[in-house]
Amino acid sequence: MIEALRGLGYTTGTALADIIDNSISAGARHVDVVFGWAGHDSWVSVLDDGSGMGDADLESAMRLGDRNPLHVRAESDLGRFGLGLKTASFSQCRRLTVASWTHTESSCLRWDLDALAAEADGGWDLLEGCTPGSESRITAPDRKPTGTLVLWEVLDRVVTRGTTKQDFLDLIDRVERHLAMVFHRYLDGSAERLQITINGTPISPWDPFLSTHPATWASPIVRLSSAHGPIVLQGYVLPHKDKLDSKQFELAAGPDGWTAQQGFYVYRNRRLLLAGSWLGLGRGRPWTKEEPYRLARICLDIPNSADAEWKIDIRKSTARPPVSVREGVVRLAEDIRERARRVFAHRGQPIRRGQNEPVAQAWQADHFPGGVRYRVYRAHPAVRAVMEEAGALGTSIEAMLRVLEETIPVQRIWLDTVEKSETPRTGFADQPPAEVQKVLEVLYRNMVNRKGMSPDRARKQLLQTEPFNLHPELVNALPDMAADQGENGTC
Repeated sequence: MIEALRGLGYTTGTALADIIDNSISAGARHVDVVFGWAGHDSWVSVLDDGSGMGDADLESAMRLGDRNPLHVRAESDLGRFGLGLKTASFSQCRRLTVASWTHTESSCLRWDLDALAAEADGGWDLLEGCTPGSESRITAPDRKPTGTLVLWEVLDRVVTRGTTKQDFLDLIDRVERHLAMVFHRYLDGSAERLQITINGTPISPWDPFLSTHPATWASPIVRLSSAHGPIVLQGYVLPHKDKLDSKQFELAAGPDGWTAQQGFYVYRNRRLLLAGSWLGLGRGRPWTKEEPYRLARICLDIPNSADAEWKIDIRKSTARPPVSVREGVVRLAEDIRERARRVFAHRGQPIRRGQNEPVAQAWQADHFPGGVRYRVYRAHPAVRAVMEEAGALGTSIEAMLRVLEETIPVQRIWLDTVEKSETPRTGFADQPPAEVQKVLEVLYRNMVNRKGMSPDRARKQLLQTEPFNLHPELVNALPDMAADQGENGTC
């Protein structure tokens, strides 16, 4: 049975998160995860300063299914099935040792899967003490008055044939990113603070919602009633890449990247259960993770009494909203997805200035029953100016525009965006101001000299024209010029 349970699908990160759940439930304020590299004798330990366990409690904790998942749990309890310590540990190792101590007693027990397999009578012998030679691994140098230490040895699912020390270090990095995400609400100090360290180095929280960034949009908090208590939701639209520096953009992408991290983030008791999933929701067919919605993330909190209703599994990795709240959840998600799509499509810029001043865009999307075509907007000031001055060349220019419209490399743009997670640079992004100024001056002279506009009106129109609406400082810096300066007038 234990060999079968090893195949539940834990990663090292999710397994360690289950162990830390027990530490939090025991009131720990500091948890230290230690990775010890020694080739095939490598080991991992988790030490906490929680309330600890005496001999009877530890023996119960080492038993598979020691608690009924239907029983009511304390609000702070992060467990449910009474399996986490064992199944999480066995998914990574063949020898599990747990040492725990209270103010009055201490105990140390271990499971050894190889010893169990060797028993002729098929017994379940829980062994006392650690394996000879492992004493130093369960001796905490800064042992607190109470606490628990979990030790994994014989890491046959972690250190396999060909595993190098660098592979082990890379694993530590992945675990750190996972724990920073799962426990970010405990690590950020917003409530009773928890510190998690890996080999003595503190883990910094990763906020999936970038909630402190000024360009992040957050919806009002929504509360839905359910049979097991209130469901609390809040949607976020993260800033477009143009609003983030390179370090912020890389950090906000999360452990699995921008597209994979979109969707719902399901929490129970501030602990993240599920990160980046649309929960099988959608109208007609389930939503899938697509590039236009990469900025959409939704925080969803459920009470710890609602596990069965939400179909939370042993690994805390799946969730499905019950029918009673599904419509409300879908409605919020639809709004957040649409807002995220608009921000993605418009590079994070507002599509209007003021209340009734639309920005003149250079491209239009024409939708028809067969699909969509992208057209150059003929009324765009830059395009209109050329067409009006074209004379006999007008037909040729129109033909050129049609060729450009019919040969837009849509597939290439899409592949570059999806495969490289790179948004094509537009709006003079990363270009020196002088490059923008050159084009801007041509249009400005045309509007004043040929159209007879006042400088104020010309600047105002440029502020409402794509892409110059992205560079208001350059537009506002254009000096006044007389309408009779001619084509060679200076700005």
